[in-house]
Amino acid sequence: MQKHLLVVAVILTTGTGCDNVEFGGLDIALRAPESATGRTRVALAPLETAEEPDTDRALLLAGMRQGATGRFIVVGEVDSDTLRPFPNEQLSGSEERMAKLIGPGSEWAVFSEGVRVGRMIAQSTSPAIGFCGARTAISGVVELVATAANAERLLAMPADEVNQPYEEYREISDTYEQRVATLAIAGDAIPRYGAQWPELGMLNARDHIQAFQLRNTPGQSIAATFMIGDNLEVGDPGQGAYSLFVMGHENDSGYVESYTWFHDTAEDGKAAPRYFDHLDWDGDGLDEILLDVFGDQKRSFAALSRQDDRWVRTYQDNCAES
Repeated sequence: MQKHLLVVAVILTTGTGCDNVEFGGLDIALRAPESATGRTRVALAPLETAEEPDTDRALLLAGMRQGATGRFIVVGEVDSDTLRPFPNEQLSGSEERMAKLIGPGSEWAVFSEGVRVGRMIAQSTSPAIGFCGARTAISGVVELVATAANAERLLAMPADEVNQPYEEYREISDTYEQRVATLAIAGDAIPRYGAQWPELGMLNARDHIQAFQLRNTPGQSIAATFMIGDNLEVGDPGQGAYSLFVMGHENDSGYVESYTWFHDTAEDGKAAPRYFDHLDWDGDGLDEILLDVFGDQKRSFAALSRQDDRWVRTYQDNCAES
């Protein structure tokens, strides 16, 4: 069935600042589309890629549209259910391959809420200022199916490496039951991590919440970020600040905890995660989750995947090296 696409023209702008500097301005115009072909710390070992072959894995991009703003950032290279930095200075040919893949005219399949919703034709690139690592930002023309015209968070992969067809797009709004569930999950997690209870309560500390439907998974899922003594944006944390990211999934008795990530800024520095979007980027039939992470000076990314029926953080940018 032919899809009707909404064309969004993204025009590159240059900006400075912190949280939103890398999502430049865009003008929106409609036109006829072309055919769319207890406390546990996780110690992540450095990615040892020096001995790996320079194989051609697909790239993952993350973009944001907020009103008249939008831009795609190169997140990394898909490596099974996780990611690895790209380009990688330790692998020969990374820079050349990057230039070939993301140059003007390159076509990208665009996704939101785990399904394919359109495409993007690259027009220009620039350094991704404000993000950890030597990342690149890509601007271009985005075409979305009409049902996804209001989608704000977008993921993208090279169109010639994507076999996923267009599917029904459904934007999910959180419910009262889900909102209560995040408070309960966070309330159980805080004493487990030995953290101080929020002075104004859990509801006041909740900064972001998102409901979503995972592929081949019964029931909906819910994610939320709680910020204590800090804000969910790039900037210095307050005294005694910490962040708590929680996820829950629906079963017969309601919503139960599926993952938590506690980050104490006094011990670990600031790295406050927020749900960005989900996608089966490795094609195994199960979705992975991309997190947008806010530090004191830069933004970064992390990834979650399911292993043995539990969620595991399989990737996290090392901002100390950037």
